[in-house]
Order: sequence, then C-alpha cells, then structure tokens
Amino acid sequence: MRLYQQLILFMLAATVLPLAAVGFLLLSRAEAEVASHIDEQQRALASATAEAVGTNLMEVVNSLARSAELIDWERATPEELRGGLALLYGQSPTVSAVLELDALGQPLGAPVYQQGAGHPEFVEAGLEPLVHAVPVQSLRKGGKGQAALGAAYRHAASGQTAMGVAVKLADGWDAPYAVAEVVLLDLEALLERRAGEGLTRLEVVDGEGRVLASSLPERHLKPLEPELVGVLSPTRGQDGVRSFQVKNPARRMSVARVPGVLGLEVVVMVDEALALAPVRELRRTVLVSVACALGVLLALGGLFTRRINHRLAAVMRGAEAYGRGELERRVQVEGQDELSELASTFNRMGEELEAARGRMLRWNDDLRTRVDEATADLRAAQAQLVEAQKLAAVGQLGAGVAHEINNPLAGILGNVQLLLLDRASDDTDFETLRKIEQSAKRCKDITQNLLRFSQQRERPDLRPVDLNSVVRDALDLTEHQTRGEGIDLVMELSPEMPRVKADPGHLSQVVLALLSNARTAMIKTPVKRLALRTAERDGMCILEVEDTGRGIAENIRPRIFEPFFTTKDVWSNVGLGLSVAWRIITEAGGTLEVRSEAGQGARFTIVLPRA
Repeated sequence: MRLYQQLILFMLAATVLPLAAVGFLLLSRAEAEVASHIDEQQRALASATAEAVGTNLMEVVNSLARSAELIDWERATPEELRGGLALLYGQSPTVSAVLELDALGQPLGAPVYQQGAGHPEFVEAGLEPLVHAVPVQSLRKGGKGQAALGAAYRHAASGQTAMGVAVKLADGWDAPYAVAEVVLLDLEALLERRAGEGLTRLEVVDGEGRVLASSLPERHLKPLEPELVGVLSPTRGQDGVRSFQVKNPARRMSVARVPGVLGLEVVVMVDEALALAPVRELRRTVLVSVACALGVLLALGGLFTRRINHRLAAVMRGAEAYGRGELERRVQVEGQDELSELASTFNRMGEELEAARGRMLRWNDDLRTRVDEATADLRAAQAQLVEAQKLAAVGQLGAGVAHEINNPLAGILGNVQLLLLDRASDDTDFETLRKIEQSAKRCKDITQNLLRFSQQRERPDLRPVDLNSVVRDALDLTEHQTRGEGIDLVMELSPEMPRVKADPGHLSQVVLALLSNARTAMIKTPVKRLALRTAERDGMCILEVEDTGRGIAENIRPRIFEPFFTTKDVWSNVGLGLSVAWRIITEAGGTLEVRSEAGQGARFTIVLPRA
C-alpha cells in the first residue's frame, strides 16, 4: 500500500469516520427524540380535543333536554307547541332547525329553522335527512326529557356537516319527539384553532370512518384513507389514547374516543416527512460537510505525500546504489525535519559501510584461522556427543530393567495381598505382610516413574499438567536417595496451583535434573537443605528449586546453560542437564532463571504459562 493511501486511511480512521459516526448517531438520536415528542404532543392534543368535542356536543344535547322538560307538551296549544319548538331552536347557535315527530318518526307540522318557514320549504331546505338520522326508536322506553344523539350527515342545501338530536317530549311509547339539527360549525372552528398553522391534521370521525369535522375544510364527510381505517378498526371503541405509525406515506397519528358520544373519535395526524424535515435536512448537511472535508483532506494529503515521495525517492535511489556496491554515493540533505535526519543517517550508514568493507577485507585473513579453531571445537563436541549417546543407552537399559522388575513385583504384590485376605488384623504376621505390601507398592511406583521418565519424544506434547503432581512424582523417585544423603527436604506446594501447559515427561526430566544438580552441589557443604516451592504470580506459574550448595561463581554463571558445560569437580556427566532443561522450558513458552553466588547456594526458578 502506497504512503498516500495509508495517509488517507489514517485520516479517515482518525478524523472523518469518527466524526461522521458520532454526528449521525446524535442526529438519529435527535430524530428519535423529536418523533417521541411529536407522539406526546399528538396524544395530549387528541385527549384534550376529544374532551372539548364531547363537552361541546353534550352541552347542546343537555340544554335541549332541560328545555324540553320545562314545557307541558301534551296540554300545549298549537301556538304554544310552536313557541316551545322555537325555544328549543334558540338554545344554541349551532341548532339550525327543530322539527316535531310522532312516535313513528313522521313529521308533525312545519320545522322551526327560520321565521315564516313552512312544510314545503323544509323539504326544499334539505332537512329530510334529519328525520332519518335521529334515533327515535332508542327513546321509546325513556321518559320525558331523555335525549339521544344521532348520526352525522351533509345538509343538502348548505352543504354543512350536521347531526340530529332527538328529545322525548312526554312519557309513554306513543309520545312525540322533538328533533334538532346541530351544525358542526363550532367543532370545525375548534379543530382549526387547535391545529393551528402547523402541519397537524385534526379530525372528528364516526364509527363508519367518515370525517364529521376537520381542520381542513375539504375533508368534510369524506371517508378516511383505507390504510387509516385498517389501523383504527382493531382498536375502535377502546378507552384512552392510541398512537400509530402509518407507512406509505409515513405518518404519525393518535386517536382518542370522544367521551359521552358513542362512536365518535378524534384523530390527530402529522406527515412524518414534513415533521422530521429539519432533522433530516441537518443530516444531509452533515453528510455534505463530511464529503467536503474528505475532499479537502484528500487534496492536502496528495500535496503533502507528493513532497514526501520526492524526498524518499532520493533515499531509495541511494539505497539502490549501495546495493550495486557504490558505497561512495551520498543523499542530498534538505530542511531540518525527520526526512533530513533520515538522509543524514543514510549518509552515515554509507560511510560506515565503506569502513566495514575495509574491515571485512582484513578479517578475511583471520577467517581461516578461526575456521580451524572451530573445527577442533566441533571434534571435541562430537566426542562429548558419543558420551551422551552412551548415557541414552544406559537410559534404555534402565527402562528394560524396570520392565523386568515390574513383573516379579506384580507377583509379589498379588501374593502378599492374597495372604492379607487370609489373615485377621490381630494376626502376628499381618503387620509384616502389610509392610511387604507397602514396600512392593513403593517399588512398583518407582519402576513406573522410571519407565515414564525414560520415555523420550522428539516433539513436546504440550497439554495441561498439574505442576504439583510432577514435583511429587519426581520426589517419589529421588526422595529416599536425597534423605539418605542427609539432606533436609522442604516442600511448599501451593494448594490452589492452576495447571500449566507443558509436556509432562519433559517437565519431569527438568525437575529431576535440577534435583540431581542440587544434591551434587551439597555433597561437601555442612548445611544441606533442599526446598521446592510452587506459586502463582501475575498469571504465571512458578516452581523454585533452592539449595544450600556451593553456588555458582559469577564468571561462569552465563555459561551454565551451554551444552557440555559442567562445574562438577569430577566429570561424571556430559553437561547436558541444564541445557536440555532450558530447551524444554523454552519450548513450553516459559523461562528458566538462576540466582546464585559462590558459597551462597543457588535458586533455579521455572516460569510457565497457565494452561
């Protein structure tokens, strides 16, 4: 990848992309908060408008019912009946006509809707739908003054939306009724005031989905859109405010039932695209700003990297010249920035290469002598390797012997256990047989450990290993010999030691090698103490083997892990123990460290990773 591309990626990752991500996240959150605020406002407006619409309609119905109860309609003369209807007509400016009906719903006389009106003009004025809109049948069982609100309809003459109100004028099944036509002009004015000049659409709809009153004049008595009816139908008649989100086009709406008026609901609706237009416009502005910023960064980055590439090309040409052997080539130094320091360093490298080539020519004369010396060292190493092969043969022989010993031990152990089964616990020979059994088991464990420790693999089998168990097995193999040499053995194993990732056989070989070296170092020391400790520190597992031997001098300490190097007074091994131990621990991903002073003993620390 070119430097220019890397710079652009860095600028994107460090500046543009984080800012864009944060900006879009904040804008999305702001859009969600605006939408939530719109829903809350709609719910409050729907609830308040439903209360106002119910109050407005019920005031007219109640005033008509109270006025009808004050008049004795059965004893009234025709003039008094006409005056009573006129009284009902004057109860509210929204009442546009009042008509008396018999028990069968047929008109009785002329309606009262304007001065001097007669029955023919009632038909011409389009008041006949009023007769069919009022629910007179629902009032037959009711008493005088009981009122009911009918269905909505469009007045044929005026084109206004109206509703019929029926009021019973006397008790009994055959009592007449007074029906009043209530024009919903007040509701339309109320909806227009509450909708304001914003984007909100406020409407009153009936149970059939018709718009009875709307903040938009052209919506009177028109049906709701099919998608809105489909949303409202499953929840129609429920109390409380319901909120919905409609798609195609996206709109947010809230619906509240009008209290006291059966089947009427108030619908508040707003176009989501128009309501959220400022936030979305801000998002587009941010996107354009990010694109412009990216373009500026690309242009500036291109100019900057072009200048850098020009200066780096000079260094590259100098490197190619050095590759051809032209070590006298130098790069021109410009400015005082990092590239200038690079050019100066490159020139110094050329000078050093020239000097190194001269030294190399002089060293060629010494190479032959060193090769001869290395050859002599190699022959000595081959001789020591022969000794190591002998030790390997001895190990194989030990494994064979262990196999041979294991078979008679199994027989001895089996016979002793059979004899123990035939003896009672108070038998004089029981304790002797039990000791024989224990000794046979100990010999069997020793031979099993010897077999396991003698197995060698070319590649380490790294798996979870219990470090404490490896230490105990190694001590079982050497404890008798260690204590027989008068060595005080101290074992401090952590009970909560986690497993380590290592080869169990190889790890046992390392522990045995460290124990063997410690015993050898304490042969001539007055205080003989060998301590083994396990612990966990900083997520790593620690094994320490500490002795009170003669220690390791400072001048030979760096060489103790070299193959075939030994500090023993009598050369009895090939010096491979610590070198092999260091290789085994390194292959397991750990470290082998030593702290020692001459005459102060030694402490070997194995650090292994957790499994």
